[in-house]
Amino acid sequence: MLNHIVIMGRLVRDPELRRTGSGVAVASFRVAVDRDFAPKDGGERKADFIDCVAWRQTGEFISKYFAKGRMIVVDGRLEMRDWTDKDGNKRTSAEIVVANAYFGDSKRDGDSGNSSYGGNAYGGNSYGGSSYSAPAPAPSYGGYSAPASAPASDFAMLEDDDAQLPF
Repeated sequence: MLNHIVIMGRLVRDPELRRTGSGVAVASFRVAVDRDFAPKDGGERKADFIDCVAWRQTGEFISKYFAKGRMIVVDGRLEMRDWTDKDGNKRTSAEIVVANAYFGDSKRDGDSGNSSYGGNAYGGNSYGGSSYSAPAPAPSYGGYSAPASAPASDFAMLEDDDAQLPF
């Protein structure tokens, strides 16, 4: 069986970081993903709004480095949840449980709202891209993946001078 999904889109709002009772970080966010085709009548392309959840270091990484409007590439698995609403009705929702997250644009592009980014469909570019991988063996899909054993404290803060950035 195979349950693997990769999407690329823009964050609809800032990620929401919470902690479980035992202190485990969990970030939830929604990604707007444009459909590949335009309507035959020449109207605007439609977008799908997909709920995502990221646990532990991946969730902390996303909540720290991504904000509303930023392009994000996530891969993980699709998970269906059954639940009961306050009126007692049975509901089903689908969400992506994120294994890896990648930058889909440069910070400069994300701030200006410019969606034209020279990277490939997985967020990598000729400089290697930037990403963080959850502690699980997974392919890198063209972007740089941090070692699975790297703790979140290995991130070094850069000065506000964008000339130091490799992209």
